[in-house]
Amino acid sequence: MEEFIMPIVDIHLIAGRSQAQLKGLVEDVTAAVVKNTGAPAEHVHVILSEMQKDRYSVGGVLKSDEK
Repeated sequence: MEEFIMPIVDIHLIAGRSQAQLKGLVEDVTAAVVKNTGAPAEHVHVILSEMQKDRYSVGGVLKSDEK
């Protein structure tokens, strides 16, 4: 029986990238997963979650409050 591989990659980003940048990202991530897992590209799922700067913090400081 052939093993079924369905990798799921979940990427969280601060909003603001162009559609072309997001497209390039998912293409490159998919290619890397295919290369390193042997999964067929049509089985690789990439989820992009975009956040606004006022919904993300590092070290207790909202990204929207950074100078």
